[in-house]
Amino acid sequence: MMENTLKYPFRDPDLPLEERVRDLVSRLTPEEKIQLMCQYQEEIPRLGIPKYKHGTEGAHGVAWLGEATVFPQNIGLSCTWNPELMGNIGAVIGDEARVYYQKDPALNGLTIWAPTVDMERDPRWGRTEEAYGEDPYLTGRLSTALVKGMQGADSFYLKTAATLKHFLGNNNEVDRGQCSASIDPRNMREYYLKAFEPAFCEGRAQSMMTAYNSVNGTPCNLNPDISQVVKEEWGMDGFVVSDAGDVLGTVKDHRYVHSYAEAVAKSIRSGIDSITDEQAISLRALHDALEQGMLEEADLDKALHNTFRVRIRLGEFDGQRNPYANIPETKLCSAEHASVALQAARESVVLLKNDGALPLHKEQLGKVAVLGPLASSVYTDWYSGTPPYHISPLQGLRDKLGSGKVAYRDGADRIRLRSAATGLYVAINREKGGQLEAAVADPNAAEIFAHTDWGWGSTTLKAVSNERFVTETDNVLFASAAEARGWFVKESFSVNTFSDGTVALKSWNGRLIAVDAHSRLIVREEHSFESEGDDLFIIEVAEYGLHQAVEAAGGSDAAIVFVGNCPFINGKECVDRQDIVLPPEQEALVRAVVRANANTIVVIVGSYPFAVTWPDEYAPAIVYTSHGGQELGRAISDVLLGDYNPAGRLSMTWYRSVDQLPDFMDYDIIKSGRTYQYFEGRALYPFGHGLSYTQFSYTDLKVNHDRTDLRGQLLISVNVENTGSRAGEEVVQLYVRANRSRVKRPLKKLIGFRRIPLSAGQKETVTFRLPVEDLAFWDVTREKYCVEDGLYTIMVGGSSEAIAGETVVKVDGETIPPRRLAEPVRAVLYDDYEKIRIDECNEGGNCVYSESGKGWIAFRNVEFAEFAEKAAAFTARVANPGPEAAIEIRLDTPDGPLLGTCQVPPTGGTQAWTTVTCDVGVLSGYLNVVFVLLGELRLKTVRILESVLLNK
Repeated sequence: MMENTLKYPFRDPDLPLEERVRDLVSRLTPEEKIQLMCQYQEEIPRLGIPKYKHGTEGAHGVAWLGEATVFPQNIGLSCTWNPELMGNIGAVIGDEARVYYQKDPALNGLTIWAPTVDMERDPRWGRTEEAYGEDPYLTGRLSTALVKGMQGADSFYLKTAATLKHFLGNNNEVDRGQCSASIDPRNMREYYLKAFEPAFCEGRAQSMMTAYNSVNGTPCNLNPDISQVVKEEWGMDGFVVSDAGDVLGTVKDHRYVHSYAEAVAKSIRSGIDSITDEQAISLRALHDALEQGMLEEADLDKALHNTFRVRIRLGEFDGQRNPYANIPETKLCSAEHASVALQAARESVVLLKNDGALPLHKEQLGKVAVLGPLASSVYTDWYSGTPPYHISPLQGLRDKLGSGKVAYRDGADRIRLRSAATGLYVAINREKGGQLEAAVADPNAAEIFAHTDWGWGSTTLKAVSNERFVTETDNVLFASAAEARGWFVKESFSVNTFSDGTVALKSWNGRLIAVDAHSRLIVREEHSFESEGDDLFIIEVAEYGLHQAVEAAGGSDAAIVFVGNCPFINGKECVDRQDIVLPPEQEALVRAVVRANANTIVVIVGSYPFAVTWPDEYAPAIVYTSHGGQELGRAISDVLLGDYNPAGRLSMTWYRSVDQLPDFMDYDIIKSGRTYQYFEGRALYPFGHGLSYTQFSYTDLKVNHDRTDLRGQLLISVNVENTGSRAGEEVVQLYVRANRSRVKRPLKKLIGFRRIPLSAGQKETVTFRLPVEDLAFWDVTREKYCVEDGLYTIMVGGSSEAIAGETVVKVDGETIPPRRLAEPVRAVLYDDYEKIRIDECNEGGNCVYSESGKGWIAFRNVEFAEFAEKAAAFTARVANPGPEAAIEIRLDTPDGPLLGTCQVPPTGGTQAWTTVTCDVGVLSGYLNVVFVLLGELRLKTVRILESVLLNK
């Protein structure tokens, strides 16, 4: 008989939340608890608990469920520098997720997997489109506002639950399931963790997703900071979900543990509350972990408390008490939501360069050439929703100028394909769904393909007759795809040209394309040639796209070239970028058009920064927008024709070439000189850069304070005036620099910003309140944040380089005391290093090792005053998997005076620890000590004390 579920306390909305959660979990059987530990939570009919799915994609609009409002990619949204807009976008995502949930609560969950707050330290990251730039403060403000909008303003009920991802140090795709990011405590606290903190501490985000990679040797689903920092220090009271496949990946990819049972047990005990993985395997592993004593039922209780705390707040047990219970279906793809999408697309546009070419005046224009591979397309990405409509740049310009004024050329060659073996041309068999067959002798009967080269061995072929991309289905080629997209992009091909002019075509996964006995174009199972003639083709160019574009440009009053990337090719999830330049074919198009028409505007539609040094020197105007969602074309045409004054600002440094970037896998932004905070080179476009069609001036910068110690705050004000002739928006940016410090500090650091509208001639006083504690850095000597005593330069302006005013303020902070090594000090708390990486230590914490067999760590200003000229000894906790190794103890530099050499015998493994000692002579005063690591040894702690004390 069905129990009367309505009487259960967990269904009583008048009871305290924790009492409801405890009651619910207490009623579950052990088997039911197991069934609720994965992404797809099972129904518990006897308690009236319905099925529930954790995880609805919503990066920039609800995705994968059907039509929904689609906003610009996150990298574009970050260029708005507008938290209020982000809150409105979050509210739209929440509303539309609710509509889909109401249609099918079992399948369309309210846990939204967004926003992505990973720090974008390097523009080569394939997923740059998904996050909010290179600065933790900007990312924190924008993502916090989005979270608040998604979760709603009710004090108890949640519209949706936002899931921050991916925790932690996730900024590379190459080997992401096996690699380990080496991140020291300062980088961790000041950069990587700092981006996540505001959305939890202020935004009260209810969920978080872990990353695939390891950090310092520990897979992210086992990262101790999940519990120690996120849940305990920041007070996150929601739940943590693993990324798809990463719990079982602890076995399959990282090879960190030996069984799935151990993987799920360690993950749950590390703070994972919901497992996103192969459900049947995960459930079996949970059973095994409990049976083998790796998990206790109390561990499941703890996790389920966290997931059901959120489910109760989502209101599923409370009926109409929940204010979000009945979101009108008319909200989905509404005109109101479309207007927010248009605002977002407009505000994200960045004017990179303008020598007076923009805005274009439509009343003065005769003919306009609209050119390039990005002109007529509106691309989605992997985490995009399905827009109810989309307006391309070409359509937007035609709508404003009239079709008669617009000459469009995409710049792609039109080609025919012919079998080198038979001489027959490739045509489309429409009766067989667009199947490609090398079956016609007449070139006039052959299919014409638009051939677009995206660079780095990736091309697409689009049949002109049906406007469909060539794709692979069951090893046969068809012209049937509406767009090039997918986890595996089967519309991407490579072309290898031989000296005789023949070409080999290869599929998306590198296999050869050939003609079979039925004349079909097929993909061979093997990668090598079977019969050379069958595997080769001849490309005949029917129309040269570059020539057509140049001709159109030359006969027009203005030329607009749209270049950039396809979000599914060359840079995407699982694929990092090989370079940061435009594809060579696009670069050639830009150069040719600029030479043909001096009034050429380059519009970059892209998922990441580009090194466009030639266009910057020769093109009169350059505009950037991300793939801007359904309103891309209307927004960009509004900007180009002056109906909207652009005010977007870059959220990442645009470099001149990859030569300005350190090794891709170097996660140390401080030592490697990454991001605007530490980069000392000359950027192409700096962080925060963006121009306007008007001008702004800054005057009367003032800094007042009630007190300048840690309990005080600085009141910073500046007058900003629109000195131009038209209305516009300025993004007022506030930076700070510590003029003197014990450690290397940022050249400048963003600490505030405001996007303000000003009419022509209008002046506004912009005020910032800066708590003195926000000037802190992470002091490794005491493992806490510290505000140093001294002078700080306060800077304000329109970008990180366009500083319009600055002033110096004295802060009454701390003086960091000298370091002491009389007690064991963790080696990772070094002040400096070279050729060192951080690894996990099975005794707890982390250790360091040399990646090259000879590296060093340094400790500055170490106090030995109490030694009073007494003999000292060095002792260290070490492991050595290789032959005998050594630690040299030196003064000042790695080649400085040698105090002693400590031999490290083999211990049999990287986690087989022992203690070694050696004499270092007589020490006194304040010294800089350098430990040089020779060999494969791991170093956990160091200590220097009096020899007599060591012997005791």
